Amino acid sequence: MKRFAPLLLIGIIFIITISCSTGLNNLEVPTVVEQKEIIIGNNEPTVHEVVVADIANTEDLLVSVYEAVSPGVVAIQTLSDDGGGLGSGFVYDKFGHIITNYHVIENAVDFEVDFPSGEKVRGEVVGSDLDSDIAVIKVDVPQEVLVPLSLGNSESLRVGQPVVAIGNPYGYRSTMTLGIVSAKERTLESIRESPGGGLFSAGAIIQTDASINPGNSGGPLLNLNGEVIGVNRAIKTTGVSQLGEPINSGIGFAITIDIVKRVVPELIANGKYDYPYLGISALPELSLMEMELLEITHSTGAYVVDVVSDSPADKAGLKSGTGNTEILGLRSGGDLIIAVDGRPIQIFDELLGYLMTYKSPGDKMTLTVIRGNEEIDLEVVLEKRP
Repeated sequence: MKRFAPLLLIGIIFIITISCSTGLNNLEVPTVVEQKEIIIGNNEPTVHEVVVADIANTEDLLVSVYEAVSPGVVAIQTLSDDGGGLGSGFVYDKFGHIITNYHVIENAVDFEVDFPSGEKVRGEVVGSDLDSDIAVIKVDVPQEVLVPLSLGNSESLRVGQPVVAIGNPYGYRSTMTLGIVSAKERTLESIRESPGGGLFSAGAIIQTDASINPGNSGGPLLNLNGEVIGVNRAIKTTGVSQLGEPINSGIGFAITIDIVKRVVPELIANGKYDYPYLGISALPELSLMEMELLEITHSTGAYVVDVVSDSPADKAGLKSGTGNTEILGLRSGGDLIIAVDGRPIQIFDELLGYLMTYKSPGDKMTLTVIRGNEEIDLEVVLEKRP
């Protein structure tokens, strides 16, 4: 059974921030180019330029990133009827807005934000979003205490790109860890229940092997320019320790900054954010056996297993399967979505990530589907999640 754990920990929360004026945006990973002879299979040896990191200068870069970012790290210590909690987060602007996970402050009856300068202050929640697990806290502190982080973008992220996480695992203040982007377009369960039961899905999630643990919740995942490219949210666990704490499997997940940049301004202005709603359930991806049973020859796409009645998908004419197959619950005859707004999709996670990152309620979206032997386009008018 899969286990996904939020990163909340009993203790104190610290938030890390970085000023836009730190100059880190101009830093690049120092490299040297070497000529390497690479032999693959039975091919003749081929000489390629291989980019190799200059280790000494890379160390200096990591130190510079940490020193620029760490002055904005704070701790958020929460108190609830069930006890206390600890997470991480970061300063968003000079108005005292701080970003963290919703699950960090969920059910809190009181909490404080502690800055490394020694400043301690109570915070007020100004908005929260259960779908992305984001909350915005407002604090009243002197301007010089606030060091906002620079926000990057997640569209340009590449698998294998180095990233660092800064937070407070197990209460160890201002801890920095190094890893890579392991994958993009992952999907996690939302915290919010759907009307039909179960939970909505949260898409466009970054997977990383940078070490994050309980207490890292809400802290930043950064590129080597010191820009936030994600907000650490959860880990895949292999069980619990003797103290009842989740055991990290080495797989962590972060909310992409592109979604955060859409959500946070709305949370500050209105206290909530409305996500677009399509109204379907789909298989994550198709196995060869499933393709054969469904008589589908297209190997990629999102196969529709259910369409919610009177949903935007239903109104657009999207069809789910109705025929029986040898696999229980797998019904034949459904539409296979292969593209959205002209962008090919390989799996359902990519469709969900595109929907959450680029679309809003009221927007139109074109779905290209395979129905039988025919390829057709369906125009959907999106609504807000109920």
